Amino acid sequence: MDSIKQSIVRSVIGLSIFAVITAGMIAATQMMTKETIEKQIKKAQSKALLQIISREEHNNDLLEDTITLKEGGLLNLPNSKEAYIARSNHTPVAIILPVVAENGYSGPISMIVGIESNGDVKGVRVINHKETPGLGDKIDIKKSDWIKQFEGVSLTQPTLEQWKVKKDGGQFDQLTGATITPRAVVSGVHNALSFFHQNKNELLNAPSQTQTSAEGDSNGHK
Repeated sequence: MDSIKQSIVRSVIGLSIFAVITAGMIAATQMMTKETIEKQIKKAQSKALLQIISREEHNNDLLEDTITLKEGGLLNLPNSKEAYIARSNHTPVAIILPVVAENGYSGPISMIVGIESNGDVKGVRVINHKETPGLGDKIDIKKSDWIKQFEGVSLTQPTLEQWKVKKDGGQFDQLTGATITPRAVVSGVHNALSFFHQNKNELLNAPSQTQTSAEGDSNGHK
């Protein structure tokens, strides 16, 4: 009888040890997987940012030099997002803002808009969209150079009346067979420029290499 009890005890102890080891292995695997995913995300973010401002134009870490923007407002952010500040020897040369164009043909279009300290657009890249393949998806730099037409424009050049696609009497090209998608992108870029204009001082004067908080609405920061 005692031998049976001892056998049961040994089995329970063995199973407990096995469970602890297994749980530890799962936790370690999850931690390593999480770290790998985070590294891949940062790599993708860095690649997108460097498409707008090259390494030669700044000497700070874009992924670390950020300012947090709250949800909503002109940028239509669904939740808080990071804006990235590019500096050369601690002097801000550009800021890269996240913006969501809500009225895409197939849903919201997430973008980043790089704006130089003088207010000119440095570059625009679409980060996420669900636009029609072969038509609206040409807003993606991998599909066409359409998005490059925003480089060098500003809030006042062109004029407000010209901040439209050509079909609506504006300056910007639409896409063959697709007008709704370009309209949304044009509006999103203009919103990013308006946000920058209204909050320029706080955005560009954020402490170097320090994450601070900014209000993401059209009334400025608090």
